[in-house]
Amino acid sequence: MTAPIATMGGVPQLFLGIDGGGTGCRARITDEEGNLLGQGLSGPATTRLGIAEAWASLMRAWRGAAEEAGLDPEHAPNVKAGIGIAGLSRAGSREQLEALPHPFAGIRFTSDGAAACLGAHSGRDGAIVIAGTGSIGLAFVGGEELRAGGYGFPISDEGSGADMGLKAIQFALRAHDGRRDRTALLAEVMARFDGDFSRVIAWMDKATATDYATFAPLVLRHADQGDPAARQIVQSGAEQIDGLVRRMVEYGAPLVTLLGGLSGPLEPWLSPDVRRRLKPPDGDAVAGAIILARMT
Repeated sequence: MTAPIATMGGVPQLFLGIDGGGTGCRARITDEEGNLLGQGLSGPATTRLGIAEAWASLMRAWRGAAEEAGLDPEHAPNVKAGIGIAGLSRAGSREQLEALPHPFAGIRFTSDGAAACLGAHSGRDGAIVIAGTGSIGLAFVGGEELRAGGYGFPISDEGSGADMGLKAIQFALRAHDGRRDRTALLAEVMARFDGDFSRVIAWMDKATATDYATFAPLVLRHADQGDPAARQIVQSGAEQIDGLVRRMVEYGAPLVTLLGGLSGPLEPWLSPDVRRRLKPPDGDAVAGAIILARMT
């Protein structure tokens, strides 16, 4: 027998999940049974851009999903919203977002990483370790959110693409002045700057974490080809990811999901005990935001 659909004043209860990340924003609307009703996309939604711009992006994604679902985006008293947003740890961000007017029956905010963790484990206890441009470990254990790392490049984000890129450039400069052997990787890194260390310095003055992370695929390719400098960098990065996974287990997370653009390439480099703790994600960050909406 099919369970009755929850309603508000005779109108079916709906749930909105939004994953607001640094590169883009995704929204989905589902009904009580989990059926997909509408989806929407927009640009970046991170507090780093400012609360007003982040909120505008979130609302654009909502409007796209609402229009596809046949809903009024300005008045949605039967929709509960869960929103994961990048940069929520910035001082005052949560309070500013929670103070904004909205069209929903209720709304809850969490970080984009926490939304990904909820989605990866269907709301149950578990953890994620993200290895992408940056890195971080996040866990939900007994209703408590726990974290390790992820304090920002260059002071943190060990084992990330940005961290690998930084090490590749450091090693290349040491090889350039004879402090270590020159390998194919290090020669190719310097070739990107025409072999001129002053160009490296000029690039460094403006480079972001994303710029450093563009060197990570180069490092991984050379590591697969046996380049000793590349292998040293990748192995060092894998050891940092090992440490994040082990910390999540120490927190009490039964299983860990590895996410991010480097998760696939790095997994073979991880320690056997760490790999035994890994599981594929049940769902994505939008699914996690919908779980959050259901808690509202």
